[in-house]
Amino acid sequence: MDFKKICEPYKKEAYEFLLKDLAINSVYDPTTITSEAPYGKGVFKCFELLKEWAIDNGFKVDMCDGHCIELECGNGERLISIFAHQDVVPATGNWNHEPFEPYYDEKENRLYARGTSDDKGPGISCLYGLKALKDNNLIKNFRVRFVFGGDEERGSSCLDYYFKELKKEYPTYGFTPDADFPLIYGEKGIVNYEYKGHLPLNNVISIKAGVASNLVIDKAEVKVSEPEKLLEYLKSDERVQWNQISDDTFAILGKSAHGSTPELGVNAGVIALGILGEVYNNPMLTLLCNEYSDYNGQNMHVKYESKDMGLTTYNVGTLNYEDGFFSMVVNFRHPENVDADKVLSKIEACSPLPITILSKAPYLYFDPENTPFIKELYKVYVEETGDTTHKPMAIGGGTYAKEAKNTIAFGSCFPGKVDHIHEANEKIDLEDFYNSISIYAHAIYALGNLKDEN
Repeated sequence: MDFKKICEPYKKEAYEFLLKDLAINSVYDPTTITSEAPYGKGVFKCFELLKEWAIDNGFKVDMCDGHCIELECGNGERLISIFAHQDVVPATGNWNHEPFEPYYDEKENRLYARGTSDDKGPGISCLYGLKALKDNNLIKNFRVRFVFGGDEERGSSCLDYYFKELKKEYPTYGFTPDADFPLIYGEKGIVNYEYKGHLPLNNVISIKAGVASNLVIDKAEVKVSEPEKLLEYLKSDERVQWNQISDDTFAILGKSAHGSTPELGVNAGVIALGILGEVYNNPMLTLLCNEYSDYNGQNMHVKYESKDMGLTTYNVGTLNYEDGFFSMVVNFRHPENVDADKVLSKIEACSPLPITILSKAPYLYFDPENTPFIKELYKVYVEETGDTTHKPMAIGGGTYAKEAKNTIAFGSCFPGKVDHIHEANEKIDLEDFYNSISIYAHAIYALGNLKDEN
């Protein structure tokens, strides 16, 4: 079956719908939370857009108390589920264009906006792959549920609610278009933990840094007494990027990146800890800087590695200090051979403050050689792309696959591409967006018709 031919007529409409979706600022907004919009008005506006689309296209719709929106079609015992998300991370950093005003670069054939790759672009390409199947009467003897969540970036409370509170059915097979092609068979475990308590800091009035645990801090604002000391230090160290906001307030600058790949960023928060510790002779800040300046945990003697999943990572995601009260949240990711509780005990043993566990997600692993639906998805990828060089992989990132059973991450970032997710100037190549439509159509069809004995 020629899925490219089937999906060709849907490209323009998919692109136009994506533009509408990207124009909505769907960052979690606690100031606009209501009973029907538990993650704020932006996420809910995206759900309303999808609801209107779904009704127009003949899908059954469940708004899931505002935590998710579920679109369903087809009949049969077998359930194929797709999980994507409409929430996005804050648009920090220096953007060349407004992050919620999609910008098409004709020369590059790329679309720039927050959410283009994480995860609105992949979600909409997959949605139109499903529409192509439905319109062509290719969904037979199986059901498809497309679930868009609203809180993936903060820990997936949306899917937790979907399955545990609403008691929704787990899929026979499922995937989430929220990672890389060819596919992901393993994901590291993720723990968010927080240093919290009273901590006297000499001459430091306040620190404000970071917006989410799974982002590398790109700016740390510090307010100090005796600012001339800090100014003298900053002027003398050419390695540090900074600017002066007011007489006593400075911004230490870094580079944002996804919390699973801290090596791609420059953590302004960790740099600020080191500078303040040195300038104002505070050993606690110096200690924390030294411990987290190696993002793999070497300096804390908690660096571990596995063949499939690679190294541990420790990303300082947020830093706050005011009125003598200090808080620092760390995003810790570990491979399958690590006991997270033992690691945290080692870290707390040398910590200047108590540590609180904020959230925990176990690692995910499927045997890629002996799991039928994974072999089927890889076969789909190869047939649609002709790429036999790149193989299934394990990643440090965490996806909705951990929240659902029989589910993995499948696409949509193609090998060799860098889409700058969680960074400024996030983008998607439109060729990839269009090609993904047919890949996802093929994938849904293949899983719906997968022989159980394969």
